[in-house]
Amino acid sequence: MVHRASLPRAGVAGRRGLSQDISAAAVDPQAGHLAPVGPADRIAVLDVIRGVAILGIFFMNIPFMAGPIWLADSNPRAMGWSEADRLVWTVIQTTWEGTQRGLLQFLFGAGLMVFARKAMEPDGPVGVADLYLRRNLWLLGFGLFDIFCLLWPGDILHVYALCALGLFPFRRLAVRWLLPLGLGFAAFTFVTGAIEYRERAQIAATVRTALPKAQAGHRLTATEAAAVKAWREAEGRIAGTDPLIRSEARKEAAARSSPHMADYAGWMIGSYLMLVGKGELLFGVAEAFPAMLIGIALWRLGFIQGRRRARDYLLVMAAAYGFGMGARYLGCLEYLAFAPQPKTIWMTDELARLAVSLGHVAALNLLVRARIGAALARPFRAAGQMAFTLYFLEQIIGLWILYSPLGFDLPGGQGWAHLAGQAALVTAGLLVAANVWLRHFAMGPLEWLWRTLAYGAAPPFRRVAATSGTD
Repeated sequence: MVHRASLPRAGVAGRRGLSQDISAAAVDPQAGHLAPVGPADRIAVLDVIRGVAILGIFFMNIPFMAGPIWLADSNPRAMGWSEADRLVWTVIQTTWEGTQRGLLQFLFGAGLMVFARKAMEPDGPVGVADLYLRRNLWLLGFGLFDIFCLLWPGDILHVYALCALGLFPFRRLAVRWLLPLGLGFAAFTFVTGAIEYRERAQIAATVRTALPKAQAGHRLTATEAAAVKAWREAEGRIAGTDPLIRSEARKEAAARSSPHMADYAGWMIGSYLMLVGKGELLFGVAEAFPAMLIGIALWRLGFIQGRRRARDYLLVMAAAYGFGMGARYLGCLEYLAFAPQPKTIWMTDELARLAVSLGHVAALNLLVRARIGAALARPFRAAGQMAFTLYFLEQIIGLWILYSPLGFDLPGGQGWAHLAGQAALVTAGLLVAANVWLRHFAMGPLEWLWRTLAYGAAPPFRRVAATSGTD
């Protein structure tokens, strides 16, 4: 229900290293121990991708921060449905929804490969694995803080941390195994979606004959009655009249309108626990882990870090966007009918998400190869280097300043277009702030804290002016 949502480079030359969505480890040649990478060791295109993804995730999250969550999740018209709202909703669903997670998941897998370079040596795995697990246990702690203190039930950090605990052994797996495993969840959802499509098509066919029969006063068979009941329940979910949806919507409205922060906090935490109870945490891990394996494969192929020919990126972008956006736009048309007809997007949803995410990787790698494109992408490098800090700032702004009883307490249901405008203003401000900050400091404050906790030593915080000299 809640969209979860890490993730960059501005030139083609100088590919020397990288950071995870989070930074990688390097070996200090003098001290002989693992240390965070320095600015010169980062691959710029990965910072750009990360920056685009971490800012773009706010466009996905702000509707759920504003509400009404329960009504809008089943019926997007509840958020506002002007011509502009329909256009914005369709564009976001076709081009962006879920792909910011896809980019972060790819980068998380690629980041493991950078982080684990030392582990490829015979004496390396133990120390690197220890540091990798320690970093991700701290990441889990930050994620739980995001959920229970910042009150964001859609946190992605704890999901990725849980995935990371099992990711390290896959670092040496060949691409011919990584890609099939990475597509496993998409294949599973295609099969389950096909089953659901077939069942709904059968119900629809039965209802088409049963409704005229019932209107004529004839008795329905048990099969016909069950089909009509299932159809009407589906109509209720789409219209937002389902009893469970209405009940949860009333609880949400009461919590958001309460002047007491405790009511708001209780509802947010309760929403997360409900999501876990409904299997959303398991679903999040099942979605993220295979995509991280694809990220490892993309690194091994030299694709994500910009080592392929421009022609390769152009072909992949065209194919990925053609299938992915085509399938998603068809899915939008199916949903815009607001009827419980069978939908092809049930089968293609995850495959299309991965495809469009891959298309974004290709597009950004092409962008940074052009002089104008590199100039346009350059500001996003700073956002990518401060992705951890910016992610938390988005929660603070959305949950505590814009839409909480302690902040402006803005009303929900303002419309998709209005919320997209708010998200654009917030992310533009964060982009400027990140670039200004990194003129004076080596990293974001939360990046510094995380590295200090993981490495057991504080890295330099203020930016050190470059000095000239010879080696």
